[in-house]
Amino acid sequence: MPIDRTGEDRPLLFVGWIDALPVPAALIRPLSRGNFSLHASNAAFDRLKLSPASASIPLPLSRAIERAANHPGDTQEFSCQLGEGIAARDLRGSIGPLSAECGDDSLFLLTLIDRTQEMMTERNLRRELVSDSLTGLPNRAGFEEMVEQRSGLDGPAEHVILLLDLARFSRINEHIGPLAGDELIITVARRLKSSLRSGDILARTGGDEFAISSRIAGGRADVRELARRIRGCFDHPFRIGELKVSVDCALGCAIQPGGDAHIADQIRHAQIALKRAKQTDRIEIYEPESAMLSDNRFGLETALRNAIEEDRLHLAFQPLIELATGRVSGFEALARWNDDQGNAISPNEFIPVAEDSGLIVPLGQWAIGKAAAMLAQWDGQNDTGPVDCYISVNVSAIQLIRDDVADVVRDALATHGIGGERLMIELTESAIIGDPDRAMSVLSELKALRARVAMDDFGTGYSNLAYLQRLPIDVLKIDRSFVEHMVDDREKVAIVRTIQSLAEVLGMKTTAEGVETTDQARLLSALGCDFGQGFLFAKPMDSGSAIDYWRRSLSHPIF
Repeated sequence: MPIDRTGEDRPLLFVGWIDALPVPAALIRPLSRGNFSLHASNAAFDRLKLSPASASIPLPLSRAIERAANHPGDTQEFSCQLGEGIAARDLRGSIGPLSAECGDDSLFLLTLIDRTQEMMTERNLRRELVSDSLTGLPNRAGFEEMVEQRSGLDGPAEHVILLLDLARFSRINEHIGPLAGDELIITVARRLKSSLRSGDILARTGGDEFAISSRIAGGRADVRELARRIRGCFDHPFRIGELKVSVDCALGCAIQPGGDAHIADQIRHAQIALKRAKQTDRIEIYEPESAMLSDNRFGLETALRNAIEEDRLHLAFQPLIELATGRVSGFEALARWNDDQGNAISPNEFIPVAEDSGLIVPLGQWAIGKAAAMLAQWDGQNDTGPVDCYISVNVSAIQLIRDDVADVVRDALATHGIGGERLMIELTESAIIGDPDRAMSVLSELKALRARVAMDDFGTGYSNLAYLQRLPIDVLKIDRSFVEHMVDDREKVAIVRTIQSLAEVLGMKTTAEGVETTDQARLLSALGCDFGQGFLFAKPMDSGSAIDYWRRSLSHPIF
């Protein structure tokens, strides 16, 4: 039975009612300044040791009592914490009038619900959301939150966001195994943390990426000093069990102006610098011009994706001339793109964007399909039957790795009823020697379809002659760098002669790129080169002009 601490009589029925409540409850009378007198309480409330004489009355409770006194007809709700440290309890409470029950309009019912376990679970979940489970460091969300909070406290002080990416980590992880890879990440995190100053923030923002936020006073000089100190963490190998693993890193930095809370933008700027650092192998600091270029490339990527999906690109065709007869043997298909205003966008702009973004795969698929469709269209327009020429299509190294090129060619040939010998696939020398086993598999499948295969830019890489002998290649394309000025350069003549001799020994044909003068064409023909391609014969043209050009070459040789 609860004790009536005021000494006033009250109905026994009411005493039993409050004592029967399953939560801490008390009858209180609000006093001035948020204080109160305790009229009655149940055992659960007494165990909280919350009394008017206590100096530890939570401020939210005191304010709720004051509001109840000022607005006696309303129920006041609040949340508070009682106690400190591990003994602290999280409570949610309400204060409401009891005039109808006890006939005293100055009494209020105070009830409390213990939410300690619920709040602990919520805090743990919150901690998991903003923390990296492997290292215990903040993750990207936690990093952004901490930097934003500090920006508000530090005012006009400048900070730097530094992103660090471990070089070759995926390859290292493959060799030492995922558990050792995790240990390496933990060890890197410890070494980085030991190199930072008090107040610096370190986070793991990706699989092999870390972020650091640090206050700076000396502008770029401070940034470079910090970056050099961080990079110094990788001067010595990391010991993982019995292994010693050497790791390098790329560093990209962005200076965050004082009071600038747009942390997401600053991280994006640091990412732009990091991407450049991976290319230059230097510490890079973000420059606004880089962002403009990146934004332009992103806009170009979006427009290119739409153009591919909406079939708004077209092919141009540059003739391949048989030097012995002067007739058109085939055409190289070249992707061309005009923007919405009809202005031509250079392939030198959109092809690199396509390769970086992966759009080179659908672009290559589109080109192969369009080339097969054009051959079928030309056949339908030719009164004497199928056109006696082929179309050559370039396939990038990225498409060779990611795509089933043979399946794409197979579908294109079947869809348009074209024989495989009328389609040639061009692969660069670097694409073939980069993964010769993969190249061998793909080329063998293409040869099974009777498609022709050319090695583009031959002589610019470092082909293994043993692999070259094994690969089912039909044509070696002599790079234009050897053709340019060859008439006056004996060394270039010697190189072309060597390539020609090699092709003959291996049973391959040769095509010389970049032929621009009659003297070059005659010299190439004298050396035994089979085909020529370049502005001497024709610039790339549309499909209608291409078929007319082929017809003219039958009666009037081009060369």
